[in-house]
Amino acid sequence: MVSVVQNVAIDCADAYELARFWSGVTGRPLHPEDRPGDREAQVLLAEGPVLHFNQVPEAKTIKNRLHLCLRPETSRDQEVGRLLDLGATFVSDHRNPDGSGWAILADPEGNEFCVLRSASDRAAMDS
Repeated sequence: MVSVVQNVAIDCADAYELARFWSGVTGRPLHPEDRPGDREAQVLLAEGPVLHFNQVPEAKTIKNRLHLCLRPETSRDQEVGRLLDLGATFVSDHRNPDGSGWAILADPEGNEFCVLRSASDRAAMDS
């Protein structure tokens, strides 16, 4: 017997608004029943578990112990720019001069996530 991951739960102050941000990040829709003010909201990913946002009274106080890593369809640097335009903040730069590495950003509620190299970035390094 095994367990299947149903969702990735993210505690937050405003479930609907944070789900809207992540919907923009992933290009995937919110659950059709989600509405502003809901205490829970979901982003329906194309594959795998859904992103489940759960409103809690406590504020985030420390670094995440679990985070999402994104592999963009465009270049990593273009995606970092797009995510900053959506409302992310830049946390830390782990990009290297040779093109390897990643960037750490935070969503509007301070949850950190990584932006990895895209497939085209990786292919350019291998050629």
